[in-house]
Amino acid sequence: MKTRFTGHIALLLSALFFYPILDVFSINPISGRDNIALLEADSTDNDSNKVELQYPIEDQSNTPFNQTETPFNLENPENISEELYYDPETGNYYYKQSLGDDSEYRPENYMTFDEYNDYNFNQSLQDYWKSKVSTENEFNKENGFTVPPVKVESEFFDRIFGGNTIDIRPSGSAELVFGVNISKTENPALPLNQRRITVFDFDQRIQLNVIGNIGEKLQLTTNYNTEATFDFENQVKVDYTGDEDDILQDIEAGNVTFPLSTQLIDGSQSLFGIKTKLRFGRLDVTTIFSQQRGQRSEIEVKGGAQITEFEIGADEYEENKHYFIGHYFRDNYETATGSPPYVTSNVNITKIEVWVTNTSNVTTNTRDVIAFQDLGEGDASHLYNSAGAGSVTVNAANRGVASNTSNTLYNSLKNNSTVRGFLNSSTALDNMGYVSRVDYHKIGLARKLDESEFYYDSQLGFISVNSTLQTNQVLAVAYQYTYRGKTYQVGEFSTDVQEGQALYVKMLKSTQLNTSFPMWDLMMKNVYSLSAYQVQEQDFTLDIWYLDQEKGVETNYLPEGPSDVNGRPLIQVLNLDRLDVNKKKNKDGLFDFLTTGGDYIPTINPDNGRIYFPTLEPFGQTLRDKLQDQTLGDTYAFDSLYTNTQTNA
Repeated sequence: MKTRFTGHIALLLSALFFYPILDVFSINPISGRDNIALLEADSTDNDSNKVELQYPIEDQSNTPFNQTETPFNLENPENISEELYYDPETGNYYYKQSLGDDSEYRPENYMTFDEYNDYNFNQSLQDYWKSKVSTENEFNKENGFTVPPVKVESEFFDRIFGGNTIDIRPSGSAELVFGVNISKTENPALPLNQRRITVFDFDQRIQLNVIGNIGEKLQLTTNYNTEATFDFENQVKVDYTGDEDDILQDIEAGNVTFPLSTQLIDGSQSLFGIKTKLRFGRLDVTTIFSQQRGQRSEIEVKGGAQITEFEIGADEYEENKHYFIGHYFRDNYETATGSPPYVTSNVNITKIEVWVTNTSNVTTNTRDVIAFQDLGEGDASHLYNSAGAGSVTVNAANRGVASNTSNTLYNSLKNNSTVRGFLNSSTALDNMGYVSRVDYHKIGLARKLDESEFYYDSQLGFISVNSTLQTNQVLAVAYQYTYRGKTYQVGEFSTDVQEGQALYVKMLKSTQLNTSFPMWDLMMKNVYSLSAYQVQEQDFTLDIWYLDQEKGVETNYLPEGPSDVNGRPLIQVLNLDRLDVNKKKNKDGLFDFLTTGGDYIPTINPDNGRIYFPTLEPFGQTLRDKLQDQTLGDTYAFDSLYTNTQTNA
C-alpha cells in the first residue's frame, strides 16, 4: 500500500524585507518505490514571527500538474532531471526527480489514471494556445498590429484588382494625457479667489500609418500625425495601377504630385486631388485636378546671412502692437517727418511706464491702475466724454499740449479717496457719469512692462510692444516729456503714488473695440512687419506694386493722376524715397533705409524688420491728397483700411 502526499512550503515575501521562516519540519524519507514518503510542516500558533500573506506562494516543484506560472517560481537547474512513468501494477502515473544520473532528489509523487487524463488534456490545451500566441507575437513583431488578410473567391474581383487578397496593415500609437494643474500663490497682494488657480490639462497625440493592398493593383496609404508641423504632412493616397497593356495606366487620389521632365515648366508638389494616366498606343495622357497645399520658398545664403523675397498686402499692417501715446503726437507726426532726413520736433520723452493687463499671473512689478481715455488730451475734438454728467472740458492754459492739466479730468479725481481706494472706484466713477470700458478701465494688478518688452520713439511719441495684445488686454501709459523748455506729464508713475492706492494712467487700448472712439486713431496703421531680423542695408530693396485691374499685371506706379503721381514709382509717391544714398534730398528710386533709435526719421527697425511709413494713412488719405481728384481718390485710395477694423476692411 502507498500513501499519497501533498507537500508544500510557504515562502513569505514583503515589498522591502524577507522574513525568516521558523516553522519546524519533520521529514521521514524511505528509499524504494513501495515505500512511503511523508512531508509534514508543523507550526506553532504562538510563533510571533508568523506572517499571513494575502497571496501566498506555494512550492509546487514536486508535482508536475496544477502548477501556477509566476515570476517567483524559478526553474530547476540543469542537473535535475524529471521523469513521468506509468506503473501497470498500481495503474498510477509516477513523477520522479533525480539529481545527476541516479540520485533521488525528492520523494516520488503520483497521480491516478483519471487525474493523468485530466492533466494531459489541460497540458495539451495550454500548449496549443501557447503556440498560437507565440506565432501571433512573432508575426506582430515583424509587422506590428495587423488585420489578417481576407481572400475573396471571385474571378471578377481578381480580374479588376489583379488578385483576390485584401491586406490591411495598420501601425502607430495613440496617447491621451489628462490631468489637473493646481497652483497656489501665497501673496497677500492678490485677492483670495486669485491665489489658487486650477487648470485642466488635456492633450492627445495620435500617430497612425495604414498600408492596405487590394490585390496587386489597388493600394491605400494613410499617414496621420497630430504633431505634424504642416497639414500637408498628413498623407492620404489611393493608387490604382493598371497592367502594361491597359488604357488606364494609373489613378491616384488624395496627395499627389505632378513632376515634369522639362526645365521650361516646373512641376508641382503638395497637391491634393485626382491624377490619371492614360495610354493610347504611343500616346500618354496625364490629367490632374487638384488643390495646392504648399508653396515654394527659395532662400539664398551669402556670408552667413539669408536673402529672401517677401510680399505683404497693403491691408496687412501690424495691428495691436504700435500706438501713439496721445493725440498730440499723432497730430504732429506728419509734420515731424516732413523734412527728411531729420525729425523736426521739439519734444523729448524723458520717462515712460507701460502697463498691460496681467494675464500671466505675474506678481512682480504689479499695481492697481485705472486707465482713462481722455486723460492728457488738450484738444476738444479728441475728447470722448465731452458732454453730459462727468463731462471733461479743456483747460485754456494748456490747450493743445498733452498734460494732466490739459483738461479737467485729472484734477477732478486726483484727491478722490474712493476712486484712489480702487475697491469701490467703479461705483464712484459710474455715479459721476463715466462709463466703464469706454471712459475708463479698472485693471487690478496690472503688469508694468520691462524696457526690453517695448520700444518707444522719444521724439515722435509712439511705442511698439513686442507681443501682440489680445482682445482681453488693456494697454495704458504714463510718460513725461519736455517741450520748449517746459516739462509735462501725463498719468502717474509708480513712484508718485504710495502702495495700496490706484494709479491714474492714459488708456491706449480697451477691451471694447469701437472705431468711433477717439482712442481708435491712436493705434498706428502704417507699420508693417517683414518677419525678418537683423536686416542689413546692403542688398535690401523695397518696392510698392499696384495690380492694374484692366491689364491684369502688376506695376510699381499708377497709370493716371497729376504729373508727380502718374508714372512715378509708388515708393516715391508714398514718401519712402525722398533721399539719395548720401541722405540728401534727391529721389533715387531706392528705399530710404533710415533706422530707428537715432535722429533720422525712422523708416525701418532692422532688429525686427518693421517698416514705418512717414505718413499716417499711406494708402488712404496720403494717396488721396497726392491724386488731387475726388474720382481718382475713390478709385485708388483704401480709406476703409483706417476707418474700419482690419478684418472688416
